[in-house]
Amino acid sequence: MAKRDYYDVLGVKRKASADEVKSAYRKLARKYHPDVNKSAGAAEKFREATEAYDVLSDAEKRKMYDQYGHAGPYAGFGAGHSGAARGGAGVSFDFSEIFGGRGGSGFAGMSLDDILQALGGRGRRSRKRSPRAARRGTDSETHIPLDFLQAIRGTSTRIRISRQAPDGTMQAETIEVKIPPGVKDGSKIRIRGKGGLGEGAAGDLYIIADVRSHPYFRREGDDIYVTVPISITEAALGAKVDVPTLEGLSTVTVPPGTAGGRKLRLRGKGVARSAAQQGDLYVVIQVVPPPSVSPREKELLEQLQREASFDPRENCPWR
Repeated sequence: MAKRDYYDVLGVKRKASADEVKSAYRKLARKYHPDVNKSAGAAEKFREATEAYDVLSDAEKRKMYDQYGHAGPYAGFGAGHSGAARGGAGVSFDFSEIFGGRGGSGFAGMSLDDILQALGGRGRRSRKRSPRAARRGTDSETHIPLDFLQAIRGTSTRIRISRQAPDGTMQAETIEVKIPPGVKDGSKIRIRGKGGLGEGAAGDLYIIADVRSHPYFRREGDDIYVTVPISITEAALGAKVDVPTLEGLSTVTVPPGTAGGRKLRLRGKGVARSAAQQGDLYVVIQVVPPPSVSPREKELLEQLQREASFDPRENCPWR
């Protein structure tokens, strides 16, 4: 069967640069080398690509090939270049002798890694394994429930864990875990060396905090929010009100004319991760009307309504 044009074999143009020729061959070597491709015909395609590259990567051989075809590049084997010109395409060569060992480029007798490295690129990761290093144990996870205030303040607790040894057996152990102040729900705390047991170092254990909600505190970042109800008169006239904080009750001043939803900030009363990182506590005001009024209360409220000059809807856009 007639040989294919070397440029067609590599899929490059006749004016392709040396780098383009090298890149094309590298791709074909990766695809068809016997190290990676065991399919029928792959070895022949690799040999064909190697033959083409051997010629087109050599400036002198490429020049002879462009002038005289397949006979030109190897006319020097047993004859001069002039003899190759006279012989033309009728001269035949056994390329298996050239590519079967280290003659010519020698690529057909080399591993794919050797070829890629010879081309100036990176070889594949070597399949030869160095003596096995001691394997590290696997990491493991466990969940731990925490009260809201335990998570805020930090705590210590003892938990029982099971650790898997390299032989698959499980070993039980009780350890003490320190929970730092300010952990959030879903936070992970790493305990070094308390994961799975390995032939080398043990893996790590990750404690995942499951923080329970609080009856009246709500956390946003390092800030704490608490909703405090006040009466209509307290909102109108102002008052001093006891409110809960993380340290206990504290008295705050509600300014006269405080509307529902207003937030009163207590600086530094939120989550304290450190002396330099402290959140605030926000008292959210909720104005609550009385569910019922006595006759005297009703009389006074009606009097206030008649005499009051304040209209809460005065600035509404529909007025």
